[in-house]
Amino acid sequence: MTTVRVRYFGGTRAAAGVPEEDQQAGTLAELLDRIGDRHGPELRTALRACSFLVDGTQWRDEHRLLPPAVTVDVLPPFAGG
Repeated sequence: MTTVRVRYFGGTRAAAGVPEEDQQAGTLAELLDRIGDRHGPELRTALRACSFLVDGTQWRDEHRLLPPAVTVDVLPPFAGG
């Protein structure tokens, strides 16, 4: 497991009730489970539509190990151009 700085944007920030937080997780899937459990069904539902940046790089493989001391940005779909 590694320390993960999670930064929430848009509707995920409102659902989490915090702009950012630190969590412990080994994979993105584990992180999503932890923050969904911590913040409840509204955030868990929002996470299904989100994209995730791991240290600024889009991350698609939820089961790949996260690097140490990483930042994960939780990005909901954005409207507009």
